[in-house]
Amino acid sequence: MNIQNNIENKLLSHFKPEHLEVINESFMHNVPEGSESHFKVVIVTPEFSGERLINRHRAVNAVLKDELQNDIHALALHTYTESEWQKLFGEFPTSPNCLGGSKQ
Repeated sequence: MNIQNNIENKLLSHFKPEHLEVINESFMHNVPEGSESHFKVVIVTPEFSGERLINRHRAVNAVLKDELQNDIHALALHTYTESEWQKLFGEFPTSPNCLGGSKQ
């Protein structure tokens, strides 16, 4: 199973989200083709209701602890309640282009 599927399965199982997108953004960075190292997660769940942003991110990071220690180089988190998601009309911020980092 690939890293993206692992992330999706863990978040689906733990948070039971109303909406989940796990986007592999590795292609936007200076990594080998087919890499799975840079991800964006958009997750909408009632579990985030009343939680501060930092606590939402900590909760996701805790679920993905193994992947963060071993596989993921960068993880952009967009964590919403259903009402927050509706206010955004289902849109989330785009990621900036990679500025180069270290060249291989």
